[in-house]
Amino acid sequence: MSSESGMAGLEVLYACVAENVSCPHDAVVCFVHWNMIKSGFRCLGSGDESLSSDKMSELLPTGWSSNKDVYSLRYKATGDEALLLLKAIAVQSTLIFNVMNLRTQHVSELTVDVKDHVDADHLHTFERVFKDAESLSEKVRAQLLPSVDPPARQRAEPRSQREGEQQGQRGETSTRHPFHGADWPEPSIPPFEAGGADLDPFGCRGGGGMIVDPLRTGYPRSGFHPSSGIPDVLPRGAVPPGARFDPFGPIGQGGAGVNPDHLLPPGFEDSFM
Repeated sequence: MSSESGMAGLEVLYACVAENVSCPHDAVVCFVHWNMIKSGFRCLGSGDESLSSDKMSELLPTGWSSNKDVYSLRYKATGDEALLLLKAIAVQSTLIFNVMNLRTQHVSELTVDVKDHVDADHLHTFERVFKDAESLSEKVRAQLLPSVDPPARQRAEPRSQREGEQQGQRGETSTRHPFHGADWPEPSIPPFEAGGADLDPFGCRGGGGMIVDPLRTGYPRSGFHPSSGIPDVLPRGAVPPGARFDPFGPIGQGGAGVNPDHLLPPGFEDSFM
């Protein structure tokens, strides 16, 4: 492995812990620890529980590699009170890493195939121990580090955006409709259209008017159609097909004519009037 600028500090760290590196898994844990330090975190100690002797350091604590099955390290971000718990579980030739933010309970994970990144035959030769180090470093940053400090990301977001995301995640109903009874049917008539038949008696704007059309009541009709005309009253074609038509006299009996006795005034035939 070449000492590129992107790997600055890793060689010094590895030299400090070389005597505690006895297997390829140790080398990978050391590499991940270096990425944590490079990202602004400091190690407090090993194990799951906080101790009175905890202090922030860039070095790996005493006993960090004593358990080859489960590695456990605690970190703290500089300038933040959030505590992070890093665990690495050995499963044959792989290491399963997870980082939990103890304040937010956010967890991120990464699985590393150890043989792809460590040369087991050169554990104590820094120039040769790590393989494809750039790729491993990128995986650590992309999969382990983004979610370790969600509050920092949230602080950078506009408050309205955070509230909108949180409301969407909870599936909350918009405050514009604070209550909607699930068992109450929707009104069949819009509340501001009551009395519309009085304002539009002929139904010109859609819906029913208040004038009854005997030809459109739904009851059985005769064979009469207004477009055919009414003898001596209405010529054929006077009513366009489909037009509304209100009869103004008996249909099929000719003209109604004028009845001279229709509605005569009282005592009209009284010769003494």
